[in-house]
Amino acid sequence: MAMGHVILREFHVQRRSAYFDDYVRRYTDLPLLVLLEEQNLPDGRRALVPVRYLRASDFNGKLGQDNNPEWKTVAFDESDKVVVPNGSIGFRWGGEGRSDLGKWNLESKEARHGREVRLKLSVMEGAAAEYDVGQVAFPYFGGVHHPHFAANPQGGDVLLRTVPLRRIPLGKAGEERHAIVATVFDLTVAHYGVPRGLPGDTGAASYDDDVPYTPAWQERITGVPREQAIAVARQFADNADKTHGKSMVIIGAAMNHWYHSDMNYRGIINMLMLCGCIGQSGGGWAHYVGQEKLRPQSGWLPLAFALDWVRPPRQQNSTSFFYVHTDQWRYERLGVDEVLSPLAKREQWKGAFIDYNVRSARMGWLPANPQLQTNPLQLTRDAAAQGMDAKDYVVQGLRGGRLRMAWEDPDHPDNWPRNMFVWRSNLLGSSGKGHEYFLKHLLGTTHGVQGQELGDPTARPQEVVWHDQAPQGKLDLLVTLDFRMSTTCLYSDIVLPTASWYEKNDLNTSDMHPFIHPLSAAVDPVWESRSDWEIFKGFAKAFSEVVPGHLGVEKEVVLLPLLHDTPAELAQPFEVRDWKRGECELVPGKTAPQIMVVERDYPNTYARYTALGPLMDKLGNGGKGLAWSTQEEVHQLAELNGEVQADGPTRGRPRIDTDIDACEVVLQLAPETNGHVAVKAWEALSKVTGRDHAHLALHREDEKIRFRDIQAQPRKIISSPIWSGLESEKVRTTLATPTCTNSSLGAR
Repeated sequence: MAMGHVILREFHVQRRSAYFDDYVRRYTDLPLLVLLEEQNLPDGRRALVPVRYLRASDFNGKLGQDNNPEWKTVAFDESDKVVVPNGSIGFRWGGEGRSDLGKWNLESKEARHGREVRLKLSVMEGAAAEYDVGQVAFPYFGGVHHPHFAANPQGGDVLLRTVPLRRIPLGKAGEERHAIVATVFDLTVAHYGVPRGLPGDTGAASYDDDVPYTPAWQERITGVPREQAIAVARQFADNADKTHGKSMVIIGAAMNHWYHSDMNYRGIINMLMLCGCIGQSGGGWAHYVGQEKLRPQSGWLPLAFALDWVRPPRQQNSTSFFYVHTDQWRYERLGVDEVLSPLAKREQWKGAFIDYNVRSARMGWLPANPQLQTNPLQLTRDAAAQGMDAKDYVVQGLRGGRLRMAWEDPDHPDNWPRNMFVWRSNLLGSSGKGHEYFLKHLLGTTHGVQGQELGDPTARPQEVVWHDQAPQGKLDLLVTLDFRMSTTCLYSDIVLPTASWYEKNDLNTSDMHPFIHPLSAAVDPVWESRSDWEIFKGFAKAFSEVVPGHLGVEKEVVLLPLLHDTPAELAQPFEVRDWKRGECELVPGKTAPQIMVVERDYPNTYARYTALGPLMDKLGNGGKGLAWSTQEEVHQLAELNGEVQADGPTRGRPRIDTDIDACEVVLQLAPETNGHVAVKAWEALSKVTGRDHAHLALHREDEKIRFRDIQAQPRKIISSPIWSGLESEKVRTTLATPTCTNSSLGAR
């Protein structure tokens, strides 16, 4: 924050760097307008508070935007007119025939007429600029006393800053409907404590003032001499100014282990945006966390989650899953009020942290597994018996209370996870947070839990059923695949030894370099070990042999969260409303998860495991919100891997019998390893951006990287819109330097 203070003061306010100024107008949200509302502060004062972006839907006539006006941000141009610039998320989604198709880009154009515009950074710009001045409240967390961290109290947890603002009409002439607005830039400068000579300005007069967020202010907290903070910030920005963004921040994952790490990261991101570093080769953010990064993601997904046979899959964020099922919430002493902004309406934020996981799951924000307390197979049977559509049956049951989300009672035996397979992880030794809680509640074994469960009923969750006796030993079976005797192996019921690096065929990519590598079997797996592919194939074969008579072709209900990179991310534009509290209707895909019915052919699990399914022909493939046809690739895989000859549902389908067959599927379907697919992916992006991107891969369109190719020599991946960054003979892109040469790649 202190370095950002220096950068703003010296390169944006006292003097303007021409490069920085142009960059932030075109590629950041700094020119956009934010709605301000007057509110009562906790200490009884009244002040303006930033609420949200002003949007096209706030205006009479919605500024001519029929498609997603709630998701289109606005700004002032240099003539002080309100404009709708290209690039906000509302331009990304909509029907094929919509008038704003092809405007999800950062071209400096007004969406309504397509003319070039130069956005105002500040309402103070222009010789004849008219603006008012107001006191805007910002939350302040730097004064919180803590035994392990220094604090810098500033007389309260709310800072009042002097901000230039405007009052603009929202309705027709004569209508009394107005809004008080400020630009993101004006709010940011004020928040950082940079003075601008406004009446009653609360900014710091110098770097030596103990005012948030000056170099002197940070010195009291961190102990870093203010002179060093000033020097580094000045040199970082000066270099970026002279080189057009070639300044870089290198950081590891340590900060991610602390509360509010996202806020810490935003402080760094702000520096990079203010200095025009993001998207510039040699500048930006180098986030080093280890050498694992899935580059051919679009080729791997259908294979990993059987998307070629059944969609959608069930997936889960592990943090929430283990927090819930290891019962760590029963010991949670940290209150929501302790991390809540002092400007938040506290009556809306009551309960425990587990309550917010539960609410998020039922509103569609997060996945939750198990999903419903009732068996999903039984739901479709019950719906059929009632003569109802399964989706309508579930909606009716949730509304009436006959059905409930499993996480509302995670300690009920019906909602325990019973079987767990651990692969590529030492869950109990290093990956899982709260090792002793895993041992006690998941495994039911000797543990070292020292924490006391919540005794005060008023401190317990509001959304979750509390059992006086917490379960110990929820899992019935723990199976681990590993080539080491890890901690997880020691606690497992079954350990399956798997092949090591030089005993199997596999693929490897990293964010440290742009190549795709093979893992080649130099020797056979030793003793009883098998490759990962063969182990899971063995599971599928044995399961298919024993399941007849128990399960056949079955339909089941799957709840699908509102996913990013899909139109569902626009489902809830304004206030948070909970259908269970009666604040809105339960509408699947809008105010709740989508409710889907999938069909599974359990006796043919093995047959499906070893063949590429028909959904790749019918629905195609994609990633990051893009989609393209894969019929040609399926045909080529049939020629490469051969076709299934046995009678049955997979006859004639491309085979995936061996680990090399599986690698070929990934390589053939991924745009990063198949030039023809890369061109199709870029063309799909071009439809929504209105810009030609296919040229980025056309020179490699005829390349199809095969497993034998990378065995001979690791190959450089092909530029793809799914993987951040461009690959060329001039630019060597890793995650450290995602390069942006087209103004669509960083849309607002």
